[in-house]
Order: sequence, then C-alpha cells, then structure tokens
Amino acid sequence: MGTELLAPLDLAFWHLESDAHPMHLGALAVFSPPSGPDRGAGPQDVLELLGTRAAAIPRLRMRVRDVLLPVGGAAWFVDKDFDVHRHIQRVRLSDEESRGGDTGFMAGATRLAGELMERPLERGLPPWQMFVIGGTDGGPFAVLVKLHHALADGMRAVAIGAGIFDEIASVSGRARNGAPVRRVRAVPPRSWMPGPRQVAGLALGRIEGLGRALGVGASMVRASRLDLRGAPALVAPSSGTRRLATADLDLDAVQRIRRAAGGTTNDVLLAVVAGALRRWMRERGETLPADDPRALVPVSRRRPGQAAATGNRLSAYLLELPVSEPDPWERLRIVRALMDRNKAAGPLRGAGAVAVLADQLPSLAHRFGAPIAGNAARMLFDLLVTSVPLPRSALSLGGCPLRAVYPMAPLARGQSLAIALAPYGGRVQVGLVADGKALPDLDRLAGCVGDEVAEWVALLPGP
Repeated sequence: MGTELLAPLDLAFWHLESDAHPMHLGALAVFSPPSGPDRGAGPQDVLELLGTRAAAIPRLRMRVRDVLLPVGGAAWFVDKDFDVHRHIQRVRLSDEESRGGDTGFMAGATRLAGELMERPLERGLPPWQMFVIGGTDGGPFAVLVKLHHALADGMRAVAIGAGIFDEIASVSGRARNGAPVRRVRAVPPRSWMPGPRQVAGLALGRIEGLGRALGVGASMVRASRLDLRGAPALVAPSSGTRRLATADLDLDAVQRIRRAAGGTTNDVLLAVVAGALRRWMRERGETLPADDPRALVPVSRRRPGQAAATGNRLSAYLLELPVSEPDPWERLRIVRALMDRNKAAGPLRGAGAVAVLADQLPSLAHRFGAPIAGNAARMLFDLLVTSVPLPRSALSLGGCPLRAVYPMAPLARGQSLAIALAPYGGRVQVGLVADGKALPDLDRLAGCVGDEVAEWVALLPGP
C-alpha cells in the first residue's frame, strides 16, 4: 500500500480534532471465558494475539503526513518505523472491581474506557490504539478499540476491526495460503492521463457536485438555530472529559415493536432514544425543552458490490426527536414520518448532508476552517445518534466468545452526548458517550433506554 491522499471529508475530521475534542471512534468489545476444559487465552495471550493480528492489517500501518500539493493537504504513508507494541497495552481493573463479578467488571471496564477515550491519539503514529481491560485470569475481559475518524467511518471501522477475530483472521490466513475466498469487487486500474470522455465526465461530475453542495449549504443556513433552547444538559459547554455508559436491549422485543407499528428497526431505535431522553429529563426535574432536540443521524454512502473505498463515505439526516410527545406510539409515528421524508429527499440533500459540502471544499479550507465549522455544529444539531452494523455470526478472540460490542461515537465541539447502537447476538448494544461534567448521571440515561423498551413491550398486544 503506497501513498494515498486524504479525501476531503477525512481531512476535515483530521483538522476538527483538538486536545479537548478527540475525533476517534471506539468500540468496547466484551469477551467471556470459554466453558469446558479449554480455558482459552489469558490477558497476556490476548495482548500478543492482538498484536500479531493488528500488525497484519495493512491499514493499521499507515500514518498521516502533510504534503506540499494540494496546498493544505495530507496523505497516508506507510510508517516505516511501525511497532505494534506502541499501540496495544493491557489495563487492569481495581481490586474491588475485579472482585465485583460481572457488575463490577462492567463498571470498571466502562470507567477505564471513558478515561482512555478522553485521550487524543498521537498524531505522529498510525492513529489507532487497542487496550485489553481485565482483572483476574480466567475471568471476563474487554478490548477497547480506538480508530481516528479520518481513518474510517463506522462501517469501515467494523471491517478493519473485524480482522482481530478468530473467524475473520482464519479466513484471511487461508487467503494468504491460496485458498479461494469471496472478494469485494476492486476498482480497475486507470491511466493517470484521462481521455476526452473522462475529462468531460469529471467536469460534469464537478459541476453537479458543486450544485449539490450549494443546495446543502443553503439548507444548512435555513436549518441553523441562533436561539439555542435545547435541554440544559445538551447545551452545556464542553469540559474535555468523557463518561461512558452502556445498555442492552432485546432485539426480539425491538422487532415485535416494529411489526406492531410498522417502519424500520432503525425507526424504532430512534423512537426509543427519544422516549429515553424524555424519561431522563423528567426524572431530573427538567422542564421539557421548547424545541425538540435535533439529532444528526449518519447515513452510509457505501453500496453492496461497490469497490471497498477507504476513508469516510458518509452523509446524514437531521431529525427532531419528539421528546415533547407523551405517547410512545405517536413518537414512533412522528419518527417514521420524518425519516420517510428524509429518505425521499435522499442522503445527498438537506442540511444534514454536511459531508457533501465537505467533499467540495479545497484542502486549505479544511485546514483553516475546520475549527470554525466545528463550533457551528451546535447550531445544527444537539446530539448524534448512529446505528452500526455488525457481523451476524458469532465471533471469538483466542477462543473466548464475544459477548457484546458497545460502539462509541465521537463528540463534536459543543456536544454533550452521542449515542451509538449495534445489533449482535440477539441483543442491541447501546454505547453512550458524554461530556463527563455535563452528564454525570449518564448511567441513569442508559437505564432509561432499557426502561423505555420495557414499557413499550408491556403495551404490545398479547401473542
């Protein structure tokens, strides 16, 4: 893998970062010790296994360097001094957490993950880290994965991170040994000198892209809010601290709600988030905001059968979460209507499609304009809510079964909360990332997510 320029959106994420606003994605993967006589890998074994498998993933050997052209641009280069041991380390729980069973383990793992998510990745190295979090040998352990958003969007991060698992690593090993494996269609090589038809096509695409970007820019201006009247916790100034919380939902219960009310699984999950926010605000004694909080809902621009493009391929929708609506079925109806309207317009239009605008800006604009754009995010949305697709098959690491994966999204400037959801193993795992000072009661919000589904299930008609 040679030199590769950062795409405009990747460059935007690279320059949006500051010490108080790290721009990395994360995932907390929780593993159970295997049952039976084979006790599987211990923490040190897992550390060595992670190192071997991560070093075999070419993308994880790349680092970012500035380039002369285009002015203000940057590119991915292979790190000739790459040392996987600089990226992977073991972190131990406290003795009290280690002795606290599953409850103590999860409390300790999320506490440590929050502390680790606060720290920006070192920019002179390939921008990723992995941490093995555990206590005693033979007990459960977790792996926290951090990938810079310039390296990958959610779907690409899943594809990169999957290389650490036994099942995917074994397939990769067979591929290297010559066994046939299913491959993603690759982009055919092209001459660096475009022909007349290619020049015309590029020019037409550029004109269409600029026109689309102008439309998105106009939509952003119309959607921007100068009077920020959201929930007090969601509009608190950023402190640079991070707090994590997790929740687990029964996927079958979510599907029962979807079948009863219609729409998509994602519609149900968005309505669950809206209901959980309402429940949490009322428990805090807050007056519900005059304007419903607005969520940025990322949308992948990757399509099945397309070439496996690196970097980010994202757009997004804006969605007013109907927190002010007391009836859960009406909340879901509102979410469905708003998402149907977004889908009818398409992911390349509307104020949420900020990525489309970013793709049309020159490198120099990202280098100097990213902090300004980051500060303006609060005028468009209050929180991020994203769904991350995971492999449906059971996964393991060193023979230890994967029990759950809690995805973690980054916080933009001025944002206090990001919620990510991922289905795996018959459950929907929910990862909540918050500013630690703005939302000290994040665990209660995580509890409200589960309470919301439980109340909904109680309202469902009998089988």
